[in-house]
Order: sequence, then structure tokens, then C-alpha cells
Amino acid sequence: MADDKLTKLADPASAIASYLDDLLHTATDTAQKEEVTVVEASPELQPELQPKPEPEPVVRKPAPKVDVSQPEPEPEPVSPPSRPEWSEQPFECLIFTVAGLQLAVPLILLGAIHRIEESIKPIPGSPRWYMGIRVDRDHNLRVVDTAEWIMAGRAPANARDNYRFVIRLDNSDWGLACDDVAQSFTLKPDEVRWRTARSKRPWLAGTVVNHMCALIDVRTMANLLVRAEREHHLDLS
Repeated sequence: MADDKLTKLADPASAIASYLDDLLHTATDTAQKEEVTVVEASPELQPELQPKPEPEPVVRKPAPKVDVSQPEPEPEPVSPPSRPEWSEQPFECLIFTVAGLQLAVPLILLGAIHRIEESIKPIPGSPRWYMGIRVDRDHNLRVVDTAEWIMAGRAPANARDNYRFVIRLDNSDWGLACDDVAQSFTLKPDEVRWRTARSKRPWLAGTVVNHMCALIDVRTMANLLVRAEREHHLDLS
């Protein structure tokens, strides 16, 4: 698995490329060939040819009219997975880094960027990806260990030591911890390799090939976190 390689490869560039390679190939099509076997009857089984009698004249009746006005129904087209609404036009994007991996988030859905100046309040019994609560006068933010969430248990052991910022997802109660925040830039829709399936890593909208970074579907990510919170019955009081 490319996730496993990310933690083992010494060269960060090779690790990122290996991980993104797995993201870009979430589905493969396997062509199936049908074999047709033609069985010829052996000469012993073929009937002996007999001379045919002269056929009597046959008076043919007009064939009944067939209503061809109703064409055969065509199979319904398979709808491709819907892309985020913000992906139809050029959009501003922000790159941030997590454990050597570059991620991108559309600025239109970036709620805020907070610097981690105080420790995050942990929640007893929470899963490994749940860092805890960032207490603020205006908003208490649920902070995610982004490396642990994205890399599914294969995150570097010291990933949390490098977290310096929390990126709030839209207007939700969730924030992604990250190492650093890089530049923002404008993306055209055709500069993203959009995913055609979301069965695995549904939060991944696509990959920005030129920047070698994964593009996050912010609202899907927030919805997944809300569902995971409910499944774990986290006590957030």
C-alpha cells in the first residue's frame, strides 16, 4: 500500500509521489474476454442427404404491418459521481502540509486558520485521530489529527509534534491540524484530476497534478467527521 510506503521512504518527495500514486489509482477496470467455442458435428452424425421433391407453388400473403414507431429503449446512462459545485469554475486554493504530504483546500470553504498556541484539550476514550478541543472565546473547535485520519493508522509516530496550525473546515465545528500553511493559487477545473469513484477516501475530490497535492472535498470531510463522532459517542462536554 502507498500509505505504508509514506512512512518508510526516506526521501519526502518519493514518499509524497508514492502516496499520491495510490490516490490517483483508486479504481481499476479489468477487461473480461468471452470465449466462444464452436462445436462442429462429426460426419457420422450428419444426416444423409436425400433429393428434395419439387416444391409446389406457394401463394404468399402480404406480411402483417409491424409498428416500428416505438424504438427499443436505450439503457439509462450511468451518471458520473457529482463534483463539488465550486469545481465548475476557476477557484482559489490553499496548500498546507501534514507529515510531508501536501493537501489543498478551496479558499471559499476555508473557515479560518488558527495558530496552535495552547495545548489541545483531549477527550478521554476518543479515537487516535481525535486530538481534542481547541478552546476559544468565540468558538470551540474539534481538532483532528490529520495525519492519523488520512493515513488510516499509518501516520508517523511524531506527527503531532510538528503541528503548528488548525484549519477550520467551512463553518463547521471541525479543524484539521497541520504542520505549515503554504501559498494560495488559482486552479482551473481542467488542472485537477477529478476522481471518478468515491468508495475509498470519499473526502478526496481529486489531485492537483502540477502541485503534487490532494484536493479536499471540504463538506464531505466535515460530514464524515460528524458521522465518526456520533459512532464513537464522544463526550464533548
